[in-house]
Amino acid sequence: MAEEEEVAVRTEKVKRIQRVFINLLDSYSSRNIGKFLSTSVVGASLEEITEEEEKHDEDKSAVPEASSANLKEGTFQIVGTLSTLKTPCPNFAMETYYALSREDLLMHLLECDVIIYNITENPQQVEEAIWAVSALNEEISHFEKRKVFILVSTVMTWARSKPLDPGDSEIPFTEEDYRRRKHHPNFLDHINAEKLVLKLGKKVRKFATYVVAAGLQYGMEGGILHAFFKLAWSGEVPALPVFGDGTNVIPAIHVLDLAGVIQNVIDHVPKFHYLVAVDESVHTLEDFVKCISKSTGPGKIQKVPKENAFLTKDLTQEDIDHLLVNLRMETLIVKENFNIRWFAQAGFVENINSILKEYKQSRRLLPIKICILGPPAVGKSSIAEVLSKYYKLHHIKLKDVISEAIAKLEAIITPKHVGEGGEEEGEEEEEAETVEDAQEFLDGIKESLEHNAEFVCSLDASDEFLKERVMNLPESIVAGTHYSQGQFLRALSSYRDRNTEDETVLNYFDELEIYPIHIDVGKLEDAQNRLAIKQLIKEIGEPRNYGLTDEEKAEEERRAAEERLAKEAMEEAERQHKEAAETAEKIARWEEWSKRLEEVKREEKELLEAQSIPLRNYLMTHVMPTLMQGLNECCKIRPDDPVDFLAEYLFKNNPEMQ
Repeated sequence: MAEEEEVAVRTEKVKRIQRVFINLLDSYSSRNIGKFLSTSVVGASLEEITEEEEKHDEDKSAVPEASSANLKEGTFQIVGTLSTLKTPCPNFAMETYYALSREDLLMHLLECDVIIYNITENPQQVEEAIWAVSALNEEISHFEKRKVFILVSTVMTWARSKPLDPGDSEIPFTEEDYRRRKHHPNFLDHINAEKLVLKLGKKVRKFATYVVAAGLQYGMEGGILHAFFKLAWSGEVPALPVFGDGTNVIPAIHVLDLAGVIQNVIDHVPKFHYLVAVDESVHTLEDFVKCISKSTGPGKIQKVPKENAFLTKDLTQEDIDHLLVNLRMETLIVKENFNIRWFAQAGFVENINSILKEYKQSRRLLPIKICILGPPAVGKSSIAEVLSKYYKLHHIKLKDVISEAIAKLEAIITPKHVGEGGEEEGEEEEEAETVEDAQEFLDGIKESLEHNAEFVCSLDASDEFLKERVMNLPESIVAGTHYSQGQFLRALSSYRDRNTEDETVLNYFDELEIYPIHIDVGKLEDAQNRLAIKQLIKEIGEPRNYGLTDEEKAEEERRAAEERLAKEAMEEAERQHKEAAETAEKIARWEEWSKRLEEVKREEKELLEAQSIPLRNYLMTHVMPTLMQGLNECCKIRPDDPVDFLAEYLFKNNPEMQ
């Protein structure tokens, strides 16, 4: 009874905790932790897990979608920062912040009941986490209620720890040994942050601080193992690389199980302040890579020098450190005190099917299978080749590939004679495993030969159209193929005969509710089948893969840059041409205007000259003689005022006055 009352009191206390801050909500780890908590009811982990709930994870990859507009009552309210302004706000977050000043960030932290700083992915966040816990510690006197600070760190702060027993290196470390931990040289800042967080939370009732040392995180859409998943999915290498001998043990945990640990820390507020979050597996690097290769890749691994890891573009220095660590760890506090609904408690290898399923769903990596059917010369091969490049699919001639695969598998299964010296035990076990895998794969192929589902495209055209197409083919293409006149006509006739009965391939797909896409190539009148390809792409949809590789992105950017430069050059040429045309037009208008102006001046001059003739005649007849006489008299007499003298002379000698 007392225990029930204690649980009730603790439940009542945690129900007040609602608002949770998480840094970098757009990163892999923080995003999944935030999404998980946004669908978790506060205090739910205080209740014991029933047997029915333990069986709930038939579909462990089904994580409830969260939306800020439709949150379950009583769930954690998530707020946090983003690494870039371009990142859209996660739909599970109530608020997000970017590039805040320290004053504004502290104000938002003080509004929260739980502050989670995740330093497992971005080393630059260590400094901010140290500032945040220190700033909050200075504000304790203003806390209205207790706040919880959780530092999500990494087991790399244990990487150089000395074995507990020098004679037995397989004894795992637990939380109780955290004072003996020795950090990896590249994780000095991380262990310093851990020590500060633990120090500030001692003997302070209103400020509970915790450190959660997480193993290598996997699951959902990413994590460090994403580089291997991507390499396997692309199918561009014959074997996945294992750096070094691959025997190093890597502590790991599913990212949603890490979120479950954090949920329990918030709900329980345990007296233990340092926790280790790892699953129960003891997997080596070789185990991880081999499992990925067999599940979704070429099925093989290749051990390469450790230095080759630095050639992998998708791996950072911190990622490589995690992959090369050799550390055995076990979490006791989590198993004995917390109620976690595990997604992958047994580890990565044992849960690869559900992990791969959630990985494909999260990244929308849904493989496309396309079956193209039709009569000879309708364009199946050419269309298949274009679609294969567009969707990054293998162009398969089904009969040849199946025959080759079966032959190889049967060769593996066939018993081999052992030489006189025999084989080593390890080689025998490896061969036995290969034979077993080959037998399983062969059985699977034979069982599924008649049960493959895919997009089905039925191409067709009239016999006259197909005959004319073949007749127009160059002799160099026809030679040595089934397009010769006799062979083609027989093949076409055989195809028509086989596809007149009810039991056709198209009917088979109809029964499986896979309805073919019918295209009449003859009606499109397109010799290159561009219209048919365009219609198929529209029906099938966009590619469902990783998108462009770095090289393809660079090529795409280069092509875009060239197109942009060409466009700019064309626009510049058009501008210069337009300016030249306008200048020429202006010069032509100016010359025309000048020509017209000269003509007007000439006409005005002629008009003035014509109008001035009577005046000149009058002046010459009546004015000039008297004026000349007056000027002569003025010159002779030289009066003091010549003007007055001339005026008086003209007045006296005016012919009209006389």
